[in-house]
Amino acid sequence: MKICKAFLTASALLAASFPAFAQQTKMLTADKHNEYGLVYTLPVTAFDIEVTATREVRKAGPYYQYAKKYVGTDVVVKEDAEIWTIESVKVRPYGAPDDKSKYLMQLKPGATAFIGVAADGMLLSINCNPAEPEDVETSSPGRVEGEELSDREYLQYVDEDFIASQSSAKQAQMLAESLMEIRDAKISLTRGTADAMPTDGKQLELMLNSLRHQEAAMTAAFLGNITKETVVRHYSFIPEEDGRNVLFRMSDFSGFVGADDYSGEPVYVNVNVTNEATLPVDSKGEAKKLPKDAVAYNVPGTAVLSLSHKGKSLFSKEYEMAQFGVVFGLNPDLFSDKKDPSYAVFDSATGALKEIGSVKDIQKE
Repeated sequence: MKICKAFLTASALLAASFPAFAQQTKMLTADKHNEYGLVYTLPVTAFDIEVTATREVRKAGPYYQYAKKYVGTDVVVKEDAEIWTIESVKVRPYGAPDDKSKYLMQLKPGATAFIGVAADGMLLSINCNPAEPEDVETSSPGRVEGEELSDREYLQYVDEDFIASQSSAKQAQMLAESLMEIRDAKISLTRGTADAMPTDGKQLELMLNSLRHQEAAMTAAFLGNITKETVVRHYSFIPEEDGRNVLFRMSDFSGFVGADDYSGEPVYVNVNVTNEATLPVDSKGEAKKLPKDAVAYNVPGTAVLSLSHKGKSLFSKEYEMAQFGVVFGLNPDLFSDKKDPSYAVFDSATGALKEIGSVKDIQKE
């Protein structure tokens, strides 16, 4: 399958393609201005690690000891607590520019070859339009499950006798009676037997919603209240060598905290190099030599990236990584041949050569 879908000559490219790639990628052409030399960088492989966690907040009700008597259950929250649990991990590799290694594609005068680079100068393609690199996310919205109730919200729905009472048992009894009245009123409205029925559906919905909220607040005074919030965080990580690092920590008090915040338990990211790439070899098994003025690209190695927390594995997968490989190169004459120029496409995450072929082939598509 051809990765490059279209080819434009250098002159047409300047007129037609710049707007399409203005935000993420750009095209560089060889001319007298740059002495027919095109500068680019190769990437090191970085990772966007998305961690999804659940924050569970438990609030005990002040009358939990009376729940069995008045609500019919002893399944209650007895102590306030906050619990954070990591639910899932997603990992996406991407290329980060290696500013320490810049390369020059030197062409002969009159050459019409061009290269596609990312906004940060990383090589993406030669003589064909590059694909847009994916954006790296930095945050994601969470979602909340359960009724959000303020502390002692039930006090909004009690009378003066309840406030005046000094007995928790008496307060629990009065609160249970009020709860039954709310439930009876809700049943009457839904059955259409209430003394004062609403005039339209919208008013009925508002009245029922108000009653449901009052019921939830009073019930929470007995059973307690539990809300769950989904929280998503993104972390960037660039492996450098075999070994284990603390990516962040998870605290039951604050949730996601920094790697140096010892209030939380560490979440480790581990790198295990499985193959350090070497230079390609010829038919005799000897390492090939780079062509003169070679167009550099990465031959990536491989490593397993894994995450763990409290001894539990959260994620593990093997990836190609540029930093555990070597740099090789292509003859630049391949791309400036006037009769049959070549094109090439490179992996934006590793700098590896993904596809190479004749420009004539993609012009036919």
